[in-house]
Amino acid sequence: MAIIRALPHPLLVVDVVLLELEHGRSKGRLDAELFRRLIDQGVVELVSLSTQAEVQFEHLVVGPAEATLDDGEAATIAVAIEANGIAIIDERKATRICAEQYPELLLQTTADILALPSVGAQLGETVLGDAIFNALQRGRMRIAENRLDWVISRIGEPRARQCESLPRRVRIR
Repeated sequence: MAIIRALPHPLLVVDVVLLELEHGRSKGRLDAELFRRLIDQGVVELVSLSTQAEVQFEHLVVGPAEATLDDGEAATIAVAIEANGIAIIDERKATRICAEQYPELLLQTTADILALPSVGAQLGETVLGDAIFNALQRGRMRIAENRLDWVISRIGEPRARQCESLPRRVRIR
């Protein structure tokens, strides 16, 4: 919650993402429950696709597999386009599709969010390093090439070697 509160802009999350999290309950995942608490506490705002955003959404989910996205990523991108906002996307395929089809859309990753000075100031270096390490270990967070050095400097090389989601060359240093 401290990370979200440290963001310079409100965090809007599309209800489609919550539905995807709800599907994880059958697998024992508690993400939907935790997410609902954030909504109830007013930390994040749940939004729905407008008619205009639904057109973008359909464009992103209908078609050949290599050119389409999962519902959560597609809904996030559609809402960000309509709101002239920033889409927080970690998935490589979604990043590629956005670069090809929506080059004007601002994208950020979870690592970009964690690298914000306001987040570092809110958490402190130790807690920030632990949050990054947990996201890499538990969430299998992917890191873009331009953020690798920053991530390693925050978690340290010994912990970086333990993170399967980091590139192999980082883990064998």
